[in-house]
Amino acid sequence: MARTPILHYFDGRGRMESIRWLLAAAGVEFEEKFLKTREDLEKLRKDGSLMFQQVPMVEIDGMKLVQTRAILNYIATKYNLYGKDVKERALIDMYSEGVADLNEIILHYPFLPPGDKDGSLTQIKEKSRNRYFPAFEKVLKSHGQDYLVGNRLSKADIHLTELLYHTEELDPSVLANFPLLKALKTRISNLPTVKKFLQPGSQRKPFEDEKFVEELKKSFG
Repeated sequence: MARTPILHYFDGRGRMESIRWLLAAAGVEFEEKFLKTREDLEKLRKDGSLMFQQVPMVEIDGMKLVQTRAILNYIATKYNLYGKDVKERALIDMYSEGVADLNEIILHYPFLPPGDKDGSLTQIKEKSRNRYFPAFEKVLKSHGQDYLVGNRLSKADIHLTELLYHTEELDPSVLANFPLLKALKTRISNLPTVKKFLQPGSQRKPFEDEKFVEELKKSFG
């Protein structure tokens, strides 16, 4: 029997959260080993576990994988969330990269100095409403299907749904003009594996508030 994947990261969202979402959506149970101090991180570096000296790192199938997108692509391939052919995979990659572009701004938002947060939030809202969400709405409208690619669940749907949740935390009205995205979010959220992940007490991490950021800086600063 295959060993349960082990996720090495701090006890927060960061770059590991999309990996948690994808594993959960695939119905894969996983363990987490949280890095609580700089010494914990240095230990992984010294024992050769981190190829590029940084986390996230996932132990899976006898490998110690680093680099977020490499990890996500492996999970998607392993659990049949990566399309049926090379063309579908190209579309899934393209949509996933679009999600990652916007998510990168959101990922940095909690860690910005207070004086920079208003400008960042304005950018998030503007890019959500005027660039990324209209593009995904157009994709769904163009083929009238339940999922982004090939009318079957892929990692692109999971990544986009995660992004919709995170964006709504910052701007609850952001999906007001995107009915197909709202429907996709509901559809994905009702999948049994995702529904379980969205329940209180799951391994999904909360929004990183100021207290969390301060504690993280103390531990790793």
